[in-house]
Amino acid sequence: QVQLVESGGGLVQAGGSLRLSCAASGLTFSSYVMGWFRQAPGKEREFITAINWNGGSTYYTDSVKGRFTISRDNAKNTVFLQMNSLKPVDTAVYYCAAARVPAPIPLAQAMRAPRYWGQGTQVTVSS
Repeated sequence: QVQLVESGGGLVQAGGSLRLSCAASGLTFSSYVMGWFRQAPGKEREFITAINWNGGSTYYTDSVKGRFTISRDNAKNTVFLQMNSLKPVDTAVYYCAAARVPAPIPLAQAMRAPRYWGQGTQVTVSS
């Protein structure tokens, strides 16, 4: 049984930082592209970042580029999202996701249909 379990969310003031973690089990972690999505109240789920199997390639949407950093530790089956310079518009439920791709493709394309999802962790940024 595959599980993705996020942690690290919480309440932070604007300009602050948080580090999210997503611990994976039940899958060959290093075989998956990992990504983070978020969903703000009343909005659709938004893809924000992804990382390839060995961490050598990353992708960020413009809204988080330069502020967020994705990384992974394959020995610990964990993917991280370091979020700096947080803004109130970053308030959302953050989800990690895993995508299995048969061949190297652009990371944004790989995350169009993740195979597995976590349950989400709430991030609230106060002004």
